[in-house]
Amino acid sequence: MPSVLILGASSDIAASLAKTYASHGYDLQLASRRTSRLAPIQSDLAIRYGVSCTMHEFDALDFGGHKAFFDALPVIPDITICVFGLLGDNEKAEKDWTECRTILDSNYTGAVSILNIAASRYEARGHGLIVGISSVAGERGRQSNYLYGSAKAGFTAYLSGLRNRLYHKNIHVLTVKPGFVYTRMTEGMPLSPLLTATPDKVAQAIYAAAAGKRT
Repeated sequence: MPSVLILGASSDIAASLAKTYASHGYDLQLASRRTSRLAPIQSDLAIRYGVSCTMHEFDALDFGGHKAFFDALPVIPDITICVFGLLGDNEKAEKDWTECRTILDSNYTGAVSILNIAASRYEARGHGLIVGISSVAGERGRQSNYLYGSAKAGFTAYLSGLRNRLYHKNIHVLTVKPGFVYTRMTEGMPLSPLLTATPDKVAQAIYAAAAGKRT
């Protein structure tokens, strides 16, 4: 059966992605810093869809551990989806370098670190699909979240370059830039219902785009 690795699997969008891919017969590798959050998802998906669903501890900020993490997976996944990210506290980060660096590393450096490894494995194997969840926040700097947005802008540029590098090697790279989505990250924000998507809608759109080899 085909398999998919979801990095940052405890998020709302990731949970919807897991459900969507499981419903299409994909075995799941769910990776998160806190695997305890994944247990209910793992049990439900395995029973409901009859697929293999494994859990793996993954810390986006543990750059030195990323290679060992990927090498320890039960199989090299057909698809790697990078969902993790952190909005953070922009006002605090303006004065606190630790908070600032956490935002930058969570949204850019950590993603580049693990996806470089996935790309190398796919390159050696001769096929694979990488999906990176960036954000429309990277399109223009806004006062309220420009540190998050600048990291996402960098991630979008990275995915574009990675796609160009791997295009002739049978490896596809998809960039996803959601707008507002009803998730824990946006809880409490005054969101317009007309401009805000649900995690399930986003997951279905990602599945269709990936299957259609859209960029």
